Amino acid sequence: MLHVHDPFRRGQLAIGALFFSLGFQYATWASRLPAIKAHLDLTAAQVGLLLMATGIGAAAAFPLVAMLMRRLGSRLLSLLSAVGLTLLLIPLSVMPNYPVALLVMGCDGVLVACLNVAMNAQGAALEAVHRRNAMAKLHATFSGGSLGAALLASGMNTVTSTMAVHFGAAAVLLLLLTAYARSGLLTQEQVAAKDEAAEAQEQKEDAVAVAEERGAKSRGKWTLPARMTLWMGCAMAFGTVTEGAMNDWSAIYMKDVAKASAELAPMGIAVVSVMMVLARLFADGWRSRWGDGLIVRAGSALAAAGLAIALLSGGVVPALIGFAAVGLGIAAVTPCVYVAAAGQGSDALTLVATMGTTGLLAGPPVIGFIANATGLVWGLGAVAASALVVSLCSTQIRWTSTA
Repeated sequence: MLHVHDPFRRGQLAIGALFFSLGFQYATWASRLPAIKAHLDLTAAQVGLLLMATGIGAAAAFPLVAMLMRRLGSRLLSLLSAVGLTLLLIPLSVMPNYPVALLVMGCDGVLVACLNVAMNAQGAALEAVHRRNAMAKLHATFSGGSLGAALLASGMNTVTSTMAVHFGAAAVLLLLLTAYARSGLLTQEQVAAKDEAAEAQEQKEDAVAVAEERGAKSRGKWTLPARMTLWMGCAMAFGTVTEGAMNDWSAIYMKDVAKASAELAPMGIAVVSVMMVLARLFADGWRSRWGDGLIVRAGSALAAAGLAIALLSGGVVPALIGFAAVGLGIAAVTPCVYVAAAGQGSDALTLVATMGTTGLLAGPPVIGFIANATGLVWGLGAVAASALVVSLCSTQIRWTSTA
């Protein structure tokens, strides 16, 4: 087991393990969608509704997640939800019929919402406690988890076609990651003590409040969200719609619209993914230099313009350039919005994270419905519009910096 003496690095690795786990669990079952489709004899529309069930579960989970964050805190909630998502792989591998599949996927959405809120609260608290940017790199590990799951799926398919064996191997790895994260996560006491010491040293109040401390103090009933929280939620939802839709529809656009060869078609999602990972690895430095607000405004505008130009131009090369612009521009949106939302308290973070999870899971099916009615060019045009909405929403958000 890896031991790190630097408290910041230790916390970053522990929280990163949770981000990696979420990406890994999501991509594990997503990689077996063709097998699930064949096993349950589903139509394309039924698969779309199956994916939509996760988004519905995430959206419906908001009151529950808000309550659990107040009562359990982000550390315990993140561990419990990570274990829950791991155990959920068991029924996912043996779903007997479509109604049960819808129920299981709805439960997956609920647990994803819980872990998403809790681990981002941990990440925001880590930044506030140590006055160092970390959130973008944490989100890069989510993408790394998805890549790791894809590689495992590819390897397992060469050994066995049995889904239960594949998911069992994935579950063992996920449990090991959760066990590693357990000892390094921030407790409420650590967050409160370190935050007070940092504020005394700086002799000023930090606008990015620690989500754990706010959660511990807010024991009253949930109230209507503030206007700024709604702007953050809007930015998060449309940002994750952009991110999720590009991952699901770029390869299809390359093949059906841009007329790319079978070898080139997968390059659509590869370009988006690689640019997102690279951007997130460097984005914390950009945040320190230029500030979160400028990064979100300029990045989402770049994504919107790049994709729109690609769709108007047509062809393989413009598409790849436009997809690269989307990956580069949208990469830092969710990390920055999560940090801003954490500064408004645990309820605000819960609402914003829930909207983000809903956008990520429900966005691709919605784009599919648009594409089915009007064509994929218009469907991806809606994605470009979503990125533009993010840029507009960002002008209404009060941004702060931890570094």
